Amino acid sequence: MPVHVEHEQFQQIGERLLNAMDANNTERVQEILNQDLSAVDIAHLIESTPSKRRADIWKFLSESQKGEVISHLGDDLQLHYLTKMSPEQVLETIQDLDSDDFADVLQQLPEPNRIAVLHSMEPEDRREVEVLLAYPEDTAGGLMNPEVLTIRANVTLDVVLRYLRRQSDLPDQFDSLYVVNRNDQLVGTLPLHALLLGDPDTTVREVMNSDIEGIPATSRDRDVAKLFANHDWISAPVVDEKGKLLGQITIDDIVDVIREEADHAVMSMAGLDEDEDAFAPVWSSAKGRAVWLGLNLLTAFIAALVILNFEDAIAMITALAVMNPVVASMGGVAGSQTLTLVIRAQATGKINTSNYLWLLGREFGVGLINGFLWAVITAFICWLLFSNVQLAIVSGIAILANITIAKISGALLPVILEKLKIDPALSGSVILTTVTDAVGFFTLLGLATWYLL
Repeated sequence: MPVHVEHEQFQQIGERLLNAMDANNTERVQEILNQDLSAVDIAHLIESTPSKRRADIWKFLSESQKGEVISHLGDDLQLHYLTKMSPEQVLETIQDLDSDDFADVLQQLPEPNRIAVLHSMEPEDRREVEVLLAYPEDTAGGLMNPEVLTIRANVTLDVVLRYLRRQSDLPDQFDSLYVVNRNDQLVGTLPLHALLLGDPDTTVREVMNSDIEGIPATSRDRDVAKLFANHDWISAPVVDEKGKLLGQITIDDIVDVIREEADHAVMSMAGLDEDEDAFAPVWSSAKGRAVWLGLNLLTAFIAALVILNFEDAIAMITALAVMNPVVASMGGVAGSQTLTLVIRAQATGKINTSNYLWLLGREFGVGLINGFLWAVITAFICWLLFSNVQLAIVSGIAILANITIAKISGALLPVILEKLKIDPALSGSVILTTVTDAVGFFTLLGLATWYLL
């Protein structure tokens, strides 16, 4: 069984694979794919190569390999390969995956295709997957694996050990057994160390942990990730509204959530989806980015209209055209600092009604201090460049005003957008840039018109 390889070694193996493909050395290609690379590595290799190469690699994979590999691909690539298969082919490809991974892959299919695959399944397997599909992908129910080991509280540890030995297959990741009552409601957990170190004649009830509460199946995945981080969990049970045990979430699922959240935060700042394919065809990439560029063009024209209203002032004092981008840029950077800070605090659950006003006031104070500092420095540089004291004063006041307003805007925008059900990471930077540009231009040109002209 191949294991995940280090980065440099992976690059070397990838080069050997591509060379073998170029030489039409089928035997060598199969050897590398079967022995040198894990499913994770093959998925990474596919995502790291242009589309023609991807097709060449994909055709060399067996059906069982395709199932494992496809579970590690991004959403767009999963959809690309799945939609080229018949329902029977999809089922054959992914049938050996764990239930949660199986459901995650099915989630990528259009509904008619998904229903067709479900109808191709055995009734018992279909019911298990349908339980998972009933929950959105970004909830605890969508993350969980229904394959759990359950025991009763009144049995002895010796009985539990004999029960485990009779199992033909144990979950890949588990550190506890779940204790349930006759209605399958969660009443506690039995850690493995308590099972292995306890007296065999001791009952489960005497050593089980009854303090743990199950995670509601409807909980957001990011909230589940916070619970794992705060409590250092390796696994946790998932329950329905009646406390019935539905499955468990393990730390490997949470690592995926954390990675996706990080990708989302970074990519959203540029208006890109976290699954943006770096090697996607030109046309599909262009379509995906056109909307964001159009939105930016619209906001740029809003700022441009502010300048247009003061064209007479710029014509009379050409130095204003030099100072415009300086004022706007300082506000943009100051606002982005606060925007990033607040979005981060939102994501980690640190902002609430009791502390938000304090945070808003703090950012206002920071804006005044930094605004005054850089207003003085900007005014001095402006005086050195243009030998115009009045222009220096106007520029300094504009810097002070724009930095202060940018700080307040950066603190307000994420909260407002969240209440409007709009992702602050995706839209916040565009709106903030519009605000700081418009305010910066309006303040500088407005003051110049009133004070200098």
